[in-house]
Amino acid sequence: MEPKDLSTFRREYRGNELTEETAGNDPFSLFGQWLNEAIRSEAPDANAMSLSTASPDGTVSSRMVLLKSFSEEGFTFFTHYHSRKGKQLSANPRAALLFYWPELNRQVRVEGAVVRLPDEDSDRYFDSRPRESRLGTWISPQSQVIPHREYLEQKLTETGRKFSGSRIPRPPYWGGFRLVPWMVEFWQGREGRLHDRIVFKRSRRTWQRARLAP
Repeated sequence: MEPKDLSTFRREYRGNELTEETAGNDPFSLFGQWLNEAIRSEAPDANAMSLSTASPDGTVSSRMVLLKSFSEEGFTFFTHYHSRKGKQLSANPRAALLFYWPELNRQVRVEGAVVRLPDEDSDRYFDSRPRESRLGTWISPQSQVIPHREYLEQKLTETGRKFSGSRIPRPPYWGGFRLVPWMVEFWQGREGRLHDRIVFKRSRRTWQRARLAP
């Protein structure tokens, strides 16, 4: 069955306005406000974000990951260092994030440099994960070809026995990254496609705010 004519797909974006006054001067404060409102709206996976990375030759790839914390230092997530994204971040430590909350007609774009978290930070988060997730980290050669589903299930059984009754340590090939932004853009959908866009760009130790045309 062929899909419907996508050119007819449209809806009106109705939401709160985003003014310079409501945006304030701190992008992290505004992001925290928007994230809390997304959580209160019961948006599914409100902390989900599209992470875009690039290889040294400029090949870009994107995937959904989960934001685990944020502060004025940046946005934190965790992954397998030997996965495609992990390798790209090691070779080209720049990335972009996109948060999208359709329930609120909002999105946030973030661009910046990426640094690895200290081992103790990765250890602390790893130890907080459910046991099944910690076991999964040991058995999955992320982004690599595997023969079949049963391969993972067999490895899970074997690894579960190995760590039975003992603490599951963090694998050395898994840990956290922090994206340190130089740009954060907030988009609020408005009627007639006259959306509000407020961008913050880092200038040394301060943020410069500007309004962009929709």
